[in-house]
Amino acid sequence: DTGRPLLDRIVLIVNTSNMPVSAREASLFSGITIAEYYRDMGYDVAVIADSISRWAESLREISGLLEEMPAEEGYPAYLPSKLSSFYERAGIVATSGRDPNGKSRKGSITIVGSISPPAGDFSEPVTSATKRVVQGIWALDPKMAYLKHYPAISWLNSYSNYPEYVADWWDEIDKE
Repeated sequence: DTGRPLLDRIVLIVNTSNMPVSAREASLFSGITIAEYYRDMGYDVAVIADSISRWAESLREISGLLEEMPAEEGYPAYLPSKLSSFYERAGIVATSGRDPNGKSRKGSITIVGSISPPAGDFSEPVTSATKRVVQGIWALDPKMAYLKHYPAISWLNSYSNYPEYVADWWDEIDKE
């Protein structure tokens, strides 16, 4: 709404595989904390987390360095709670204070996380823990992508546990 270029309204938190493992792990929570700052100012914020799988791998490395007892596939036993502590920070809130017109403000955070399950195995720990937390998945179909059918969303593996909200949204779109 400012009329300024999109690049003026973007905050990037970047990590690379050659960074220290603790920096890679911290980047996810640094990004969501910055998003909460803008949300609390009354903005609607989108957080794109790419890739949750690589972040979880850094958790696995840290857990190994701390000599913690590994869980499934070497990931720490607290992986599901760490994932939920990230995703639960999404949503709409009524912020403190008022806008210049005296009305109460609302802000929101929408999180879009990407997961790269090894060999497309949705039963691996990161994917299965994420599916339990987020309650909705758009799974990509490699066969459709290879055939250049976009969006390559798999109708069999994608789902939402919020069909009543999705149905209301589609009804609103159909009326327009």
